[in-house]
Amino acid sequence: MADYTINYEEITGYLKLYKCSEDEKQKKHLQDIIALAAMPLVKKIARGLARRNTDPVEDIIQVGSVGLVKAIQLYNPKISENFKTYATYLITGEIRHYLRDKVSMIKAPREIYELAYRVNKLMQKLKDEDGKEPSEVVLAEELGTSVGKIKEVIDVERRKQTISLDQIINTGSDESLSLFDKIADDNQYNLESFQEDKILIKEAINKLDIKLQEVIILNYFEDLSQTQIAQKLGISQMQVSRRLKKALSMLLVILSEKEKV
Repeated sequence: MADYTINYEEITGYLKLYKCSEDEKQKKHLQDIIALAAMPLVKKIARGLARRNTDPVEDIIQVGSVGLVKAIQLYNPKISENFKTYATYLITGEIRHYLRDKVSMIKAPREIYELAYRVNKLMQKLKDEDGKEPSEVVLAEELGTSVGKIKEVIDVERRKQTISLDQIINTGSDESLSLFDKIADDNQYNLESFQEDKILIKEAINKLDIKLQEVIILNYFEDLSQTQIAQKLGISQMQVSRRLKKALSMLLVILSEKEKV
């Protein structure tokens, strides 16, 4: 399993260029590069939220990617110096809203809703007694039902939960701000646009030197860590890190040159 190593120092550098640039085309290319570099974070969050979900992980990753792009567009270092924390909230929020909206369109059997009430009540009772969250097996035995039914209830309940726009984010300073303060309704980014960006990135990757293509594909698309890539290619982890950095820089150049054609 990948260790999701991300060079946030490098991402911060690209973010500074993004925020300072007045050239919309350059900003677009920088946004694509940052999104590619931070994609392991999206995958980590998506897989964590999909552990007890029947939705395809790839769909959740796509939705989380929209949250990542919003984080890039709306990020303000004056509010929070930690881009990882900020991006995590928006990625998580986007995925949870998606899961909430999806479950609202799927009508679960009435028995599941009735069982959900009993499950929640029993869970609270058992947690109050020993301070631990009861397992699905224990819940099933106590309620005289199957583990499968309990899992179905828990899945429906979990997907109904959504991140609160009033949730307080710790910015690392004395000032605390809600997520609502950071999300602008008029700054949206849809899945179709993100898919177009992915196509442009892949076309640019095909123009890289084969050694740079290898590390980019293995790290960002096949989810291998830098250590795993080093072992696979028979080079050092430091060489992998340097190639990844060079690859991102070259991608930005290729994308910029493409606009001039």
